[in-house]
Amino acid sequence: MFCTLRNELVRLPYFLKYYRDLGIDHFFFVDNGSTDGTGDFLADQPDVSVFYSEDGYKRSRFGVDWLNWLQMRYAHGHWCLTVDIDEFFVYPFCDTRPIRALTDWLDASSIKSFGTMLLDMYPKGPIDSVKYEAGQDPFEFAHWFDSGNYTIQKNTKYGNLWIQGGPRARAFFYDNAERAPAMNKIPLVKWNRAYAYVSSTHMLLPRGLNLVYDEWGGEKTSGCLLHAKFLDTFKDKSAEELERKQHFANSHEYKAYNEGLSENPDLWCQWSEKYINWRQLEILGLMSKGNWA
Repeated sequence: MFCTLRNELVRLPYFLKYYRDLGIDHFFFVDNGSTDGTGDFLADQPDVSVFYSEDGYKRSRFGVDWLNWLQMRYAHGHWCLTVDIDEFFVYPFCDTRPIRALTDWLDASSIKSFGTMLLDMYPKGPIDSVKYEAGQDPFEFAHWFDSGNYTIQKNTKYGNLWIQGGPRARAFFYDNAERAPAMNKIPLVKWNRAYAYVSSTHMLLPRGLNLVYDEWGGEKTSGCLLHAKFLDTFKDKSAEELERKQHFANSHEYKAYNEGLSENPDLWCQWSEKYINWRQLEILGLMSKGNWA
């Protein structure tokens, strides 16, 4: 696994446990100037390699350059999962099969990349109504999501799908939907040192890696990334990132968050769906087991 982070000490215990339980056997982190003990905590973990930089997140193309270099150096020939600290990978049969069962099947099927949809999870009530504690499963209370309200189009330049919508679009970008965050990601790749992420994990080069969908009416196997962004820590994190101005498009996303959070919003609505398991997500059409039986 590869991940960049900054000041995420409270999230790390559960994050590491979740992915160790899935079968990740080594973690590569880039710590971008943490001041809360994140670096020391990671350095004490036996299955973690931690790299440290105080350089600008924006100047590294939002961490992409750092991870591309590490992947070129260390990931060649390995299945590589690239996620943010608040993203939790869900795939078909993840409740009974380790991630190696998925990658073995992908190898046998000559598939080199695996697509997901980012699914924003949120609590019922104000975002800060429950205090998140280190080691806690965030989905004990942030277990609601939008089952619909998504748009999808094809990126003609890179061939990847571009998905937008969900609670962030309706709560923070309701007056400017085309600026809403992208929900499409390709986090799992059988890495080759000639590959590179172009923009976050939304798209890769060579372009063929972006074809994680079927254009002819069938379904390719796919998953979801459960996005545990909306915890009580989000308000402070949003204010910090807005002040740092290290995010895409002059941090317009965090400007929208900061303005919306001033009203202490409740993202839950009458169409919100309570998360049960991956099979529910498949029934709703948000992921697919395809022909993996």
